[in-house]
Amino acid sequence: MIEQDPAGIYGMTSQVRILVSCALVVTAYLVDFLCCRILIPLIQKVAVKTSFKWDNYLTNGKVLHNVFHLIPPVTFYVALPLIFPEPAVWTGMLLKAFAIYIIVVACRLVCEFITSLYAISADSEVLKDKPMKGVYQMLKVVVVCIGVILIFGVLLDKDFTTLIAGLGASAAVLMLVFKDTILGVVAGVQLSAHDMLRPGDWIMMDKYGINGTVEEVTLNTVKVRNWDKTITTVPPYVLVSDSFKNWRGMRESEGRRVTRALSIDVNSIRFCTDEEVSRFAGKPWTPDTVSSGRVVNLKLFRAAAEDYLRSLSEVNADLMLLVRQLEPTSEGLPLQLYFFTAAKDWVPHEHIASDVVEQMIAMLPEFGLRLYQKPSGLDLIRAREIMKTEA
Repeated sequence: MIEQDPAGIYGMTSQVRILVSCALVVTAYLVDFLCCRILIPLIQKVAVKTSFKWDNYLTNGKVLHNVFHLIPPVTFYVALPLIFPEPAVWTGMLLKAFAIYIIVVACRLVCEFITSLYAISADSEVLKDKPMKGVYQMLKVVVVCIGVILIFGVLLDKDFTTLIAGLGASAAVLMLVFKDTILGVVAGVQLSAHDMLRPGDWIMMDKYGINGTVEEVTLNTVKVRNWDKTITTVPPYVLVSDSFKNWRGMRESEGRRVTRALSIDVNSIRFCTDEEVSRFAGKPWTPDTVSSGRVVNLKLFRAAAEDYLRSLSEVNADLMLLVRQLEPTSEGLPLQLYFFTAAKDWVPHEHIASDVVEQMIAMLPEFGLRLYQKPSGLDLIRAREIMKTEA
């Protein structure tokens, strides 16, 4: 039995206890109000003036508001058994309500703190390109799960470890329910650990119609904006289990590759005439065999094409550069232009490649060469008119 103390708190009447409780609640919430209105803006002003950026995120309104929102429930949770020491049903219910409220606010506080950590990492030069969002989302899921377990423990008057042991028995069911989340977490860790994917990477995955820039990597999805402005989302574990092409290596290199082929009409390939030999003899790119008079016009064109490519400032001549023949086909002899442009963005890269191909086509007649082209309807009409004229 608790001894009565007329001079102490246990000697208070019910009316006095209620007044003390009301005064305590009002005081606690008044402190919370004043801290949110006065102390938080003051802390934020001090954080802005510092040379660090991380304190700006940690002192944002949501983190500090949740810290001060813990003052009223914690105060009343501690004081309630002292003000009303006699066990009662309503005091037990109030204590449970305040305990649940404390757990909810604490979970919100930790989640907001994790959000601030994500903002700090996104602003960091070292971590801003890492797909860290999924990791932070998983931490939030863990915090929420712990909060839910604690709330059930309060409602059922069970110990935390007892509930965890009960969940262990139903682990198979939980794994089935959270299968996608678990696979997403494992895949996210693999993508981050092996640096396989970053926001801003250009990736291609034909199986899923992906060809564009990675916008976001989360716990359950990878969002890609394709070049046609459509958005494709796939689970992270798809990128680990299947193959995809990442163009980041090209962007980080010194050039972007161009491979274009011209189909040369084999009937136009021949030895150079004496006039052509004398005309090309003084060129710096002319092979030594020209003086013998037995040089093929296609060989001269290849030498001239390589010299032209090396002379362009838009082409990185330090990387692989060649003009080579591919296997002949029924549509002529493919002559491939293989080089790297210094510009790696799509539009300037394509402009340079188009300019080079146009220049090469225009150079062909100078060497007595012509492109192979299948006869069109207009060609057949012209051939028929010529036959009529000759007849």
